Amino acid sequence: MKELKQQLNFIMELDRLKAVYRKTMVQSDDNRQENSAEHSWHISMVATVFHQYAQEPVNINRVVSMLLIHDIVEIDVGDTFAFAAQQDLDAQEEKELRAANRLFGLLPETQFQLFQTLWLEFEQAESADARFAKAMDCILPLIQNMANQGGSWAKHEVKKHQVLKRNQYLQDLAPKLWSYACSEIDLAVEKGWLSH
Repeated sequence: MKELKQQLNFIMELDRLKAVYRKTMVQSDDNRQENSAEHSWHISMVATVFHQYAQEPVNINRVVSMLLIHDIVEIDVGDTFAFAAQQDLDAQEEKELRAANRLFGLLPETQFQLFQTLWLEFEQAESADARFAKAMDCILPLIQNMANQGGSWAKHEVKKHQVLKRNQYLQDLAPKLWSYACSEIDLAVEKGWLSH
């Protein structure tokens, strides 16, 4: 009974992720801001659909698990814009680790260890599974911004080199998707949605 209570507490805490808003806009819903819970679901679907493009063997179940849990820490620390100043991104790391310990710590020990391990693997991006998960986390906003006339890129004056760097995991891991991303980035510059 104690284990079930811990799991239920964690599940109820997850509901708070729906109230964490990102810079990406949901074009199909009057350009409201996307929340982190729906982002996690969406990139999990992207990974499932794009799995065939991975050049290295990846375990799609592990990838989806990483994508579903990677932003849970935002319940405590909020979302940091992917193109924020480097010092803001660096400051977020320690806060996220504390949040991971608290949030995953709501679970029974075995699940705490599993979630913490997957979350850290995603953050370190050293395994093929984690790099593919990171790549999916980055390509979806590109797809969304392109479909929305630059979306958050245009609104926040993001530069071409920033988007290229953010999507670099695709280069070796999924070359077809990298080629697609590069052509879309060039088109975004041409249309004035990204600056040089």
